[in-house]
Order: sequence, then C-alpha cells, then structure tokens
Amino acid sequence: MGNNFEISVVAHEELWALEKIDLAVQEIQRIEKLLTTYNEQSETNLINKNAGIKPVKVSAETLQLIQRSLRISEITQGAFDISYGSVDKSLWNFDTKMQSLPDSVTAKKMVRLINYRNIIINSDDYTVYLREKGMRIGFGGIGKGYAAERAKHILKKEGVAAGIVNASGDLTTWGYQPDGTAWTIGIVNPNFANSIFSYLNVTDMAVATSGNYEKFIMIGGKKFSHTINPRTGLPVTGIKSVTIISPNAEIADAMATPVTIMGIEAGLAMINQIKQIEAIIIDDQDHLYTSSNLHFK
Repeated sequence: MGNNFEISVVAHEELWALEKIDLAVQEIQRIEKLLTTYNEQSETNLINKNAGIKPVKVSAETLQLIQRSLRISEITQGAFDISYGSVDKSLWNFDTKMQSLPDSVTAKKMVRLINYRNIIINSDDYTVYLREKGMRIGFGGIGKGYAAERAKHILKKEGVAAGIVNASGDLTTWGYQPDGTAWTIGIVNPNFANSIFSYLNVTDMAVATSGNYEKFIMIGGKKFSHTINPRTGLPVTGIKSVTIISPNAEIADAMATPVTIMGIEAGLAMINQIKQIEAIIIDDQDHLYTSSNLHFK
C-alpha cells in the first residue's frame, strides 16, 4: 500500500503471537491486491479502465467500501472524494523536479473530473460505473485505515486480547498493555516529524493524523502540502496537521484529510456534530484547536 504497517500484540507465547500476526499480514496483503492501482487486474483498475464505457462487476467488499466512501463525501461536502485519482500526475507529482505551482486556471481544469456524484453504484448487480471518461478512483484516503481495521478484526477473531495495528501513523487499538494500562499514543509535532508534542491514553480507539510534514515540496522557500483541494486543484494552506480520534480506523483515516481541506472553523463545526469523533488541529502559526469534547492542558 506504499505504507509501513506495524503490528503489536499482547500474548503469553511468542510463537502463537507471531502466527496470529502472520494472519493479519496476509489480510493486509489481500486488501492491497483488491484495491491497488499498481495491478492492472485489480478491481480498482478495472473500474478505472472502463470509465465512461460500462459498469464493472466487483466484490461485495469493494462495493461496500465505495458506498461508505460516498457517504463520507456527502458528509464532508466533497472534501473527501475517492475520484481524486482523476488528477493528472503531471499536475502534482511532488518530486524534486517540481519548481513552480501550476496556475489556478490549469489546476481548476485538471480537477474537473473529481466528482463523487459521478460514481454510480448498482447494489443489485454489484457494479460500479464512472460516468466520465478519464475518471479514476483511488483508496489512498481510506484504504490503509480499512486494512488496519480488518487486521484488527482478524486478530481479535483469533483470540488476541490486546494490541495495536499501526498503518504509517494511523493506529487502531484494543485491549490493554500487560500492566493493565491503556495504550499511550503520541501525537506528532508537525514541526519536527520525529518528536511528540502530546499523548493520549486510549483503548478500543483509532487515531489518524494528516500533516504537511509527511509529503510536501518546497517552492520559493515555502512548504506546500501534498493535500490538494479537489475544488481548486491547489495545495491546502493554513493547517499543519489534523489528528482524528474515532472508534474506527477507517473513519479516522478518511476524516483527517477533509478537515484539513475544509479549514479550522468548518472542519471543527462538522466534527462537533458527529458522535464519537474528535479532532486536534495545528495551524501554520502553531496554534492548537480541538473539538468540543477534547481538553488539553
């Protein structure tokens, strides 16, 4: 998935634990094959190759993930949109060769195909159809959270009483540490990616962070995040990082980026209306904002 996964479990026997971890790894690999855009025969690529041509029959698992993605798109008013894959890599490649921003007119033109409303699902025959030629979907904003949640499900089903699945910083936890305490999760300081500015003690919760310290380019001495506003085609500014806390890793993963795109006021207003989801935002001036049920000392 282009991400590092770390799996930790609490168990009495190491060999038994390693066997269960192997099952979780196999589940992550299975999901990668299902959702990847790097395999021509994956369901994702088959959907993309038939954009504007015909519906594609998919598994119930893929269909349901797309359905959940579309619901999140509706809740976030399009700030989350799996059709972001329609953006041409020539617009944003985030490598060292990129020396200037695209102009706003070009950027706007390039994102014209990003529109979750043009993803047509038929639940009766399990088909997905992209209405416009050139449209592409991708699960980069939700896939690793889904995989982490599935790995956790497998481990719990196999009798693992406690553990953490860490998908490149998107964590899902259950149970307790051997000493009986909850898991201590560090929140990254966006100014120093290898340092922590605060901690949370959690169990049966997921924590996901989206930040401009992960992937960015420097142009004219200014940092530009890899997070692109699907309405403008240009990088999001004003926010350094967003951390989402939720009982479900898929939801936490999917909600971090749209809050970044929506901005502090609109993002927090949305989070405050959703039960069991909290947010921590750090802006470009290092001011900290939280949803209404979080209180930092």
